[in-house]
Amino acid sequence: MEQLISLVSGKVARTVFGLIIALFGVFHLMYANMMAGAVPVPGGVIWVYFTGFCLIAGAVGIITNFKGQGRNAAFLTGVLVLVFAFGVQLLGVMRGGENAMMYQTIFLKDIMIAMGAWVIAGTFR
Repeated sequence: MEQLISLVSGKVARTVFGLIIALFGVFHLMYANMMAGAVPVPGGVIWVYFTGFCLIAGAVGIITNFKGQGRNAAFLTGVLVLVFAFGVQLLGVMRGGENAMMYQTIFLKDIMIAMGAWVIAGTFR
C-alpha cells in the first residue's frame, strides 16, 4: 500500500496537476482577449499572454523536473496563482455586483490550486 500511495501522490499527481496547469496556460493563450478585461493593470492582454506562457513553463517543469527544477517550478506556479487570486479575483469580489459570486468561487479555487502546487513542490526530493 505504501508504494501505491507514493506512486499516486508523487509521479501521478505531479503529471495530472502539471497537465491541468498547462491547460490553464493554453486557455490563457486561446482566450486572452476575453480574459484581458479582468486584468487590473495596463496592458491587460499582454499580461494574459505572459501568464499563459508562465503557466505552461511551470507545468513543463513540474512534469519533467527539468534539470531538477520541478520543486521550484511547482513553488513558483503556486506563487503565480496566488497573485491571480489576490490581484484579480479578490478585486472582483470587492467590487461586488453581479459577478462577485463568480469571482469569490474563482478566488477560492485559485487559493486551492496554489496550495496544491506547494504540496506538489514537497513531493520532489
